[in-house]
Amino acid sequence: MSSRTKSPVRVAVLADSDTRWKWGALTAHRLVPDGSDAASERHLDGFLLRGRATPTARQLTEVGVRADAMREVTGVEFVRAVDRERYDVIVLSLVGGAVQAMLHGLRHAWEGADRRPVVVTGYVGVVYEKLADGLLLRHGADVVLANSRHDAERFRDVYQGVGADAESVVECALPFLGGDRYDEQARLGRKHPGGTVVFAVQPSVPDNRADRTYLLRRAVEHARRHPDREVVVKLRSKPGEHTTHIEELPYQKLIAKFGDNLPANFRLAYGNMGEVLDTADLLVTVSSTAALESLHRSVPTAVLTDLGVRETLGNHHFLGSGALASWDQLDAGHLPEPDAEWLSRQGVAADGPYETWFDAARERVAELAAAPALPPLAPFYTPVTAPGYLPGRLARYGFEPDGSPRPGASAEDEAQVSALRRVVRNTMREAARGAYRHGVQRVAPVIRRMGEL
Repeated sequence: MSSRTKSPVRVAVLADSDTRWKWGALTAHRLVPDGSDAASERHLDGFLLRGRATPTARQLTEVGVRADAMREVTGVEFVRAVDRERYDVIVLSLVGGAVQAMLHGLRHAWEGADRRPVVVTGYVGVVYEKLADGLLLRHGADVVLANSRHDAERFRDVYQGVGADAESVVECALPFLGGDRYDEQARLGRKHPGGTVVFAVQPSVPDNRADRTYLLRRAVEHARRHPDREVVVKLRSKPGEHTTHIEELPYQKLIAKFGDNLPANFRLAYGNMGEVLDTADLLVTVSSTAALESLHRSVPTAVLTDLGVRETLGNHHFLGSGALASWDQLDAGHLPEPDAEWLSRQGVAADGPYETWFDAARERVAELAAAPALPPLAPFYTPVTAPGYLPGRLARYGFEPDGSPRPGASAEDEAQVSALRRVVRNTMREAARGAYRHGVQRVAPVIRRMGEL
């Protein structure tokens, strides 16, 4: 990339969860490679959007992607920070509503400015729900990355369907699909001759106790049926931590119901997904993006059909992939065979030059960064096109409908609001506990006595 100055190319990444930090930071590395001379060096600043899913230090360490500097901010603080600094590229790795708020906030902050950074956004993985909603909330960025040819076609159709500019859509691939190809021979002689089966769980899919317990039970049973195999349940977060999606029923708690009667070749594990795949001989999941990482490496991969093939599960995205299978089939020794055409359309480059898949995006960003000036950001949603929708999206992140900061949207006020929320939440929790104790100790005995009359 040709920098506007001889100083290092400065990149800012704003993320709101551990997964999105991983996507955003690795995307920055792909789009702005770090060169050997001062004019092509990259300086990466990380910003974490304060919220329920702000990653912990442990989660950031597990992701394994570091920044030159990192700090937690509110939406308004981020806009003020990048307005003060001279960044060349900004990557917004956020949920759709947050992207829209930042676009309007940045547009207002840069009004009348001679120069501004290139703004890039996209999705962290498989896009299987809220396609139109999420895409239109991302419209207005200079570059909207599509992780595959399939996604690029869909994205352009949505934008053109509402009369919005679709030139921002650029096809690339997921930035974390690297790693060594699967080599079965290289893994011979290990402790478990039958290989390692990794069940990659998801925070919100499935979303109920019965289905999650069922999947866990089947993983345990698979370990019992195949004592020569190691079965690893790859966890996303520790209880109390949040990820891109809320995990209300952690597998760590569900496994406690099984007691101590677990096979010796079964275990739970944390860790970087890439490192886990280094030892996997079969990846099993409902619909996790980990399946794409696994398929890219040619690791045998199964997308479970036990709970049906449904949009709410996200496994419908894998129709035609050849990876759909049930635990019964896996128990019987079946290994799914992926469909090469499907892999190609989905940006899974196991047999292609993976690095070249970012050339178009890299060239587009470099061209925009080298331009004498860029036009103002122009989101499709404005107070005119979406007067009943946009104000609420922006207000949630501290902005007025015109993109200006809302009165009182300062760090101090945010801290006071957070403190007040904690007090209210703790008070309500104590009240609920008191009501429960009163019901158990006073009301229930009375009801039992009445039933005996």
